[in-house]
Amino acid sequence: MEKKVPNYIPALVFIVGIVALAAVCGIIALRHPETTIQGEVEVEEYRVSSKIPGRILRLMAEEGQRVKAGDTLAILEAPEVEAKLQQAEAAEQAADAVSRKAQKGARDEQVRAAYEMWQKAKAGAEVMEKSYKRIRHLYDEGVTTAQKLDEITAQRDAAIATERAAKAQYDMAKNGAQQEDREAARAQKSRAEGAVREVNSYLRESVLIAQMDGEVTDVFPVMGELVGTGAPVMNVALMDKMWLTFNIREDFLADIRVGQEVKAVIPALGDREITAKVTAMKDLGTFAAWKATKTTGQYDRKTFQVKAVPTTPVEGLRPGMTVLLRND
Repeated sequence: MEKKVPNYIPALVFIVGIVALAAVCGIIALRHPETTIQGEVEVEEYRVSSKIPGRILRLMAEEGQRVKAGDTLAILEAPEVEAKLQQAEAAEQAADAVSRKAQKGARDEQVRAAYEMWQKAKAGAEVMEKSYKRIRHLYDEGVTTAQKLDEITAQRDAAIATERAAKAQYDMAKNGAQQEDREAARAQKSRAEGAVREVNSYLRESVLIAQMDGEVTDVFPVMGELVGTGAPVMNVALMDKMWLTFNIREDFLADIRVGQEVKAVIPALGDREITAKVTAMKDLGTFAAWKATKTTGQYDRKTFQVKAVPTTPVEGLRPGMTVLLRND
């Protein structure tokens, strides 16, 4: 009877198959997995606000409405500014009257009155001069005292001074206001006109208009509500200025550079693939760092914000939509 030889071939094949399967699993495990980087669509916005406090009288636009530059968005009621405008206009009228008076000079009646006062003082000075000469002659002859001469001399000098003062008053009335007074009056008028222009500029702020074409995304107050200086009333999105933003760990940045075009997928548009150009990349700071789990063999990895702009307009693209950037 022959001795049966053991068949090791099936066992050997089984062992080889196990080793091959383990090798394939190891290769798959060591290969860099496909990573999907999620981002978001963002848009540039500007806030509509007023320089003055007031009450919302009327809202002319609502959320989702498309507006064009120059469209009225809201009207504010500001009675305090209107009152200041009345005050500024009254001050302007008063300054204008003062300026006209300074430019025109004294009235004809004032000039004639000053002339008559000068003539009166002049006549008085002539009389005192004659009296002085008579007393002086008597004093020289020893008829009168020195006291009398001193008194008439003082009276004569006072009359001469009065005549000079009256002459100066007449010259001033005839010549009008001084150059400095006229310049001061003009400056006061310019100041009042500037105050009116300033208040008018504030009053124009009670009508809020769109500065650029866009879409209203937020309306904060309601009609009748008070808003303060600089308080936002609306947000308007510039729909032609949208971009994609991604927060990417630095070990995934090897194939991403500024100026490079990347492929992205928009799930909300039926997984539509679009092309975008990377325009900016910046570090988000230490608060966004990925900490190493081991003290050896690993390192902290920072997160960078990557901004990309679609190379062509994408129909249906809206702010807030999810964007997928696949890194194979």
